[in-house]
Amino acid sequence: MAAGNSGPDAFREGVDRAAYAAGRGAPPHGRRRSHRKCGPLHVTGHEYAYSDTGGVPGQTQPMDLTHYRFCSLWTLPAPPAAVFAVLERAEEYPRWWRQVREVIRLDDTTAVVRVRSLLPYDVTCTAREVRRDPAAGVLEAVLSGDLDGWARWTLTAAASGTLARYDQEVEATKPLLRRFAVVGRPVFRANHRLMMRAGRRGLRAHLEAV
Repeated sequence: MAAGNSGPDAFREGVDRAAYAAGRGAPPHGRRRSHRKCGPLHVTGHEYAYSDTGGVPGQTQPMDLTHYRFCSLWTLPAPPAAVFAVLERAEEYPRWWRQVREVIRLDDTTAVVRVRSLLPYDVTCTAREVRRDPAAGVLEAVLSGDLDGWARWTLTAAASGTLARYDQEVEATKPLLRRFAVVGRPVFRANHRLMMRAGRRGLRAHLEAV
């Protein structure tokens, strides 16, 4: 995803600032939410995304180049309940999100997920669900494996149907990501944004087809 407008103009298309800021619940298992400022807001069509720049403004400690924090906002043409019903079935993600190559269920709350975006490497994680709340529109999981951290979907009603917010905060443990952390970080972030953009398009098409 290419960088787009930032600031007030980035909230066109009817996306509300309060909805953007809203993130329900605390990170699972006592993981403390990062207070890092995020970089410029990127806008492509109906997708809004930001990612951290790694540093903490006003502090002098070196930035952690293997730590990533991402947020994407998707406007989707279906009510929150319908979107939730799709997102809670992780084993079906490969049907509409081509970068999610494989999901293997281990039990009712745990799955092994293998993803690959533009770059020629797989990222494999075990995702364990820690919150499934249809009333609040929240799905949350802890991640371990090539990425260690947490991820959360938060769904809210919007004029167009649903505003889906995806938050992810992880530490890269895959040796390749750590080995090339200095030179590869901008590329890895762009790789993630491309995957999220494709996911939004795939989910929109899936929802419009059902």
